[in-house]
Amino acid sequence: MTVSGFTFNAFSENTYLLHDVTGQCVVVDPGCYDKAEQQALRAFIEAQGLQVVLLVNTHCHIDHVFGNAFILDIYKVPFLIHEADLATLRAVPTYAPSYGFAQYQPAEPTGFLTPGTPLTFGDTELEVRFAPGHAPGHVVFYHAPTQVVVGGDVLFQGSIGRTDLPGGDYNTLINSIRTELLTLPDSVTVYPGHGPATTIGAERVGNPFLR
Repeated sequence: MTVSGFTFNAFSENTYLLHDVTGQCVVVDPGCYDKAEQQALRAFIEAQGLQVVLLVNTHCHIDHVFGNAFILDIYKVPFLIHEADLATLRAVPTYAPSYGFAQYQPAEPTGFLTPGTPLTFGDTELEVRFAPGHAPGHVVFYHAPTQVVVGGDVLFQGSIGRTDLPGGDYNTLINSIRTELLTLPDSVTVYPGHGPATTIGAERVGNPFLR
């Protein structure tokens, strides 16, 4: 599996495309808000000859869902989130204008992710792990063969996700990190929702929040 990343919107959010040798592709957390960002993502997909087959959100804060409606409009694919984050998703239109994003277009999921039930596309199988604390329905996606976890806003290089937003809880987040991420091998690369990639080993040793 290959991970292709893009940094979009005023929150510097990381959007990921997961794709394999079959050409099938999953869009994770499309943060593309304006037309330039949307077209940059679409152009890459077309240039690589990828077939988008699924849209998923690790969680549904505003910066991770800007591009949901765009992806669904262009590619007509299933859209999955964890059910516990449905209220988070539906709240976005109520506050988007106050953040300066009056053109935000909402989108409803077509189904829900179930932790423990694999997410499959092409020749790839992803493990869905439930990791609340930053958001009530936060999940991460782990691919054991390539030692990769797409982690959303749970664990960052030298930091962790914020817990002061509605539905956040510090102790829950720390527990999620310890049980769902630190149980992975040190060699696993973490692709976070913001900032550079890191590894489980580096964060186990050097992250001040995990000491």
